[in-house]
Amino acid sequence: MSSEKFNLLSFTGKMKVLHLSWMAFFITFLVWFNHAPLLQAIAGSLGLEPSEIKTLLILNVALTIPARVVIGMLTDRFGPRIVYSSLLAICSIPCFMFAMAETFEQAAIARFMLGFIGAGFVIGIRMVSEWFPANELGTAEGIYGGWGNFGSAAAAFTLPVVALWFGGDDGWRYAVGVTGVMSLMFSVVYYRSVTDTPKGSTYFKPKHIGAMEVTSKGDFFFLLLMKIPMYAALALLTWKLSPKGVSLLSETTALLCYVGLALLYVYETSHVWKVNKNIFKEPVPEMHQYKFKQVAVLNVLYFATFGSELAVVSMLPLFFAETFGLSAVVAGMVASAYAFMNLMSRPGGGWLSDKFGRKSTLLILTAGLAVGYLVMSLVDSTWPVWLAVVAAMACSFFVQ
Repeated sequence: MSSEKFNLLSFTGKMKVLHLSWMAFFITFLVWFNHAPLLQAIAGSLGLEPSEIKTLLILNVALTIPARVVIGMLTDRFGPRIVYSSLLAICSIPCFMFAMAETFEQAAIARFMLGFIGAGFVIGIRMVSEWFPANELGTAEGIYGGWGNFGSAAAAFTLPVVALWFGGDDGWRYAVGVTGVMSLMFSVVYYRSVTDTPKGSTYFKPKHIGAMEVTSKGDFFFLLLMKIPMYAALALLTWKLSPKGVSLLSETTALLCYVGLALLYVYETSHVWKVNKNIFKEPVPEMHQYKFKQVAVLNVLYFATFGSELAVVSMLPLFFAETFGLSAVVAGMVASAYAFMNLMSRPGGGWLSDKFGRKSTLLILTAGLAVGYLVMSLVDSTWPVWLAVVAAMACSFFVQ
């Protein structure tokens, strides 16, 4: 743990790690949402139907669900430096694949694979926690999350301009390709510039990799229950891709996917049992016990906040373009206002948590989120554009 002063203008020690980590996170979001502001051009170029566009949006986030679990385990095992660098480098490949796609099927495969880059968030959280003390951690992780998450806003207001600069029907391809080059290049920068911990500190690894440890019998079954929604979401995606949806998968392939998901759940259950079977033999010492319901509550809240953010960021540029008749460039710039709030709201939320406590801050912000989305649901073509933007920004403040 580094004890140097918290100075945002510094680029040494822990501050260097923080800045490089939010830059890495920024690029992951830039790549992850490089399609959102270009959907009109992409749909025209590939001849996509509305149902196929919606499928691409779903595929773009589908793999992120299990990917974050896998990336989290890899980070525990190998450290954030090598995992973040590898993720940036490897995910540049499907980025280039999407830029060169000629059919819906090719674009769908690329977007599905790109969902993996959405797992970058968990790597940086571990990295930042290794470098900052508890009294600075909320602010540091707020800066990491907020400034990094701004990558989606940057994609919204820069990529349409880049596409226009290249010009022609393939302008969107070059814009997407540029983000892939950035991801590949920064993977080298990150690998050569950071370390997992401050000098002299030890990078602690969990005793068991592959399953979460709980401390009571009830929490064991609660953990298994909390894993079901992930498999249900993937099963729903399979149904969407089957002949009953967009027919990207055959009936046989879809059936195999269902069976595979069931077997994977059984396999994961066996890992949970292997790690936690001792709690059925003897009680865990009181000093090591914790309530899993706290994890479950945070899980649900994260589903409501970050999950909704992904949906809004994916759809908002197209919504503004179709609702208010805006050009792709203007719609992208207007929609970026939603993600723009990351710059202030996430660091602000971290600061509020450090100062006033996490529980009360989280409750107030969650209530604000509910009101914000209620207002956004009322937006239609009769609203002034500026008022719709204000509503999106106000809602985003609580979401972030």
